[in-house]
Amino acid sequence: MSGVRVRFAPSPTGPLHIGGARSALFNWLFARQKGGTFIVRIEDTDLERSSRESEQNILEALRWLGLDWDEGVEVGGPCGPYRQTERLSIYQQYARQLLESGWAYPCYCTEEELAAEREALLARGEMPRYSGRCRHLTEQDRRRLEEMGRRPVLRFAVPAGENITVHDLVRGEVTFDTAGIGDFIIVKSDGIPTYNFAVVVDDHHMGITHVIRAEEHLSNTPRQILLYRAFGWPEPQFAHISLILGQDRSKMSKRHGATSIEQYREMGYLPEALVNFLALLGWSPGGEEEIFTLGELVQQFSLERVAKNPAIFDLDKLNWLNGHYIRQSSLDRLTELAIPFLQKAGYISGGGVAPEQYRWLKQLVATVRDYLTSLSEITRHVDIFFAPEVEPEDEEALAVLAGEEVPRVLSVLAEKVRSAGELDEDTARGILKKLPKELGLGARKVYLPIRVALTGRTHGPELYQVISLLGREKVLSRLGRVAGAC
Repeated sequence: MSGVRVRFAPSPTGPLHIGGARSALFNWLFARQKGGTFIVRIEDTDLERSSRESEQNILEALRWLGLDWDEGVEVGGPCGPYRQTERLSIYQQYARQLLESGWAYPCYCTEEELAAEREALLARGEMPRYSGRCRHLTEQDRRRLEEMGRRPVLRFAVPAGENITVHDLVRGEVTFDTAGIGDFIIVKSDGIPTYNFAVVVDDHHMGITHVIRAEEHLSNTPRQILLYRAFGWPEPQFAHISLILGQDRSKMSKRHGATSIEQYREMGYLPEALVNFLALLGWSPGGEEEIFTLGELVQQFSLERVAKNPAIFDLDKLNWLNGHYIRQSSLDRLTELAIPFLQKAGYISGGGVAPEQYRWLKQLVATVRDYLTSLSEITRHVDIFFAPEVEPEDEEALAVLAGEEVPRVLSVLAEKVRSAGELDEDTARGILKKLPKELGLGARKVYLPIRVALTGRTHGPELYQVISLLGREKVLSRLGRVAGAC
């Protein structure tokens, strides 16, 4: 194993969240730029909360974002297995090594004893940590405690009076005093390794050269460095990327909106928009440009331009980016993506779409896509094309229909629609273009009443698109209904 090797190692306890997706993206970009290896492994030692369903959700979200991996679950590789629950024998081997070398010891303290110890330290104004009370138990003490039914955990013996300095590629040098760490658990009483122990064994075995992860893991890093040193293993380089905050500058949570990639996919966001947005959460390009393809991000990405300060999750910016990519996408792609939303709204049946209907839907998407920031919004913009009739949406629209020339305008248009051949966009455009001159009226007095009569609104898509989409029957019905009421 040589060259840059990075990993994304999620816990499968839920869907892939925004923060995890950004960590995966930064690792992927770094690996691709350096010609390195991107590994996906699953940290599933939280047996109660982990599930294969969540694992599949995470992997599918990564694929949807366009992030492929070179080694790991489902693709294999020389360092497998890539699920922690399938590596338990490996952890047991290294736990024994630490035990035999004196770097670890069994601890028999109960939860009640540990809680009392924490309270005593807090009462003295000291940082809560384990005191090491089981470090020097004799073999006889251990046998006695085990006969009482106590099952020990395994703790790492943290050396006293040392400073551990993390040379972080984003945050610079960060120093921790071992006095504030305390002897931490590396194997639980049921034999399951803890995060800090398993991650060190895995990262070493998989040849990880750079650990790029969220800032919240920075406090774990000195414990992991101690483990590397106890084993005599080289340490990877660390890079801790900033927290993601909501616009109120509190930690990103459900109250700020959707938090998982799956939710954004279901709302009709495009993967390229999310990737572009995630890249800008804590990383800044060299210039003013904000639109980047994955390939362009690979070329420009660097850890040197990852900010220390928290990244602000700006939904307006995501919507702007998504709107841009919607307008750039092919109509066939957008139509396929829009169909489920139209089916869910009851506008089209849940079965297959016939070729003629597909062509009409494609025209519909072309008509409204400039108004969309996500594909789920399409149902708000197309209801006028599916409703049997429409009503003026507000007082302004009603006032437009009160004009004295309105009946004549609608009557002339209706006659031209009746006598027209195929009512496509070109035909509708030709009819509309001639109307103001034929009627001797200004364009606004012609087009605005037509718009309200056909859509109930004073703003919207081009009228020639509206007429073509509605078709002859609906156009004549709506014109006649309004003209008769004037």
